[in-house]
Amino acid sequence: MATVIHPTAIVEPGAQLGLDCEIMAHAIVTRHCTVGDRVIVHPFAVLGGDPQYLKFDRATPTGVRIGSGSVIREHVTINRSIHAGQATVLGDNCFFMAASHAGHDCEVGSGVVLANGTLLAGHVSVGDNTFMGGGSAVHQFCRIGEGVMVAGHASITRDIAPFLMVAERDEVIGLNAVGLRRRGVSRAAIAELKRAFQAVFFAPGNIRELAAAELAAGRCTAEETKRFLGFFAGGKRSFARARRVAAEGEETE
Repeated sequence: MATVIHPTAIVEPGAQLGLDCEIMAHAIVTRHCTVGDRVIVHPFAVLGGDPQYLKFDRATPTGVRIGSGSVIREHVTINRSIHAGQATVLGDNCFFMAASHAGHDCEVGSGVVLANGTLLAGHVSVGDNTFMGGGSAVHQFCRIGEGVMVAGHASITRDIAPFLMVAERDEVIGLNAVGLRRRGVSRAAIAELKRAFQAVFFAPGNIRELAAAELAAGRCTAEETKRFLGFFAGGKRSFARARRVAAEGEETE
């Protein structure tokens, strides 16, 4: 079908819409947006609004880029970048449920789901195929790796390595094994990831150094494991850690 813009929707001059999009009533797509094919924008969503940054000069030429096949539900807000020539970016086939928010300069991968009321502060990056539970919130400049599952109402203030499940305040629960299997990752690769998870989180020492040593040891053959371990080499924030219950029932980090 052709792109449809419903009555009372606002698509500002200069906005770029792909093929077969649908912009529903009362949605706003500002002139700062580039929207891919087959994107659906539901009522009262605002794409490309000004960043929530008091020092921002509204004349700065910045934007929002949304990949093909994404669905933006009611009252979602996606703010444009604060840096000239830069954009807040969503990949393909994302699903932003009602009242979720992506702040300025976020980089969201493909296949990402933000459940209702999820909040991404500025400069947050989210990897492909990650699920953010309803009401979860992420501190600015945090990185969330690919294939992560974040529980509802979780507070994320540290970097989350790929393929993990995390809940509460930065509490790593374990590997997202179900998600890995659903994406067709082999049993051998999942087993290797489990070994790497143990080596990084449950051995004494600096987490960056442990990950680097495990990667350098040459025991890892699965690409998923290499990406998991390589994640710890980047970023500026600390990492969410796993809790382990000792035999006596005492929790240890």
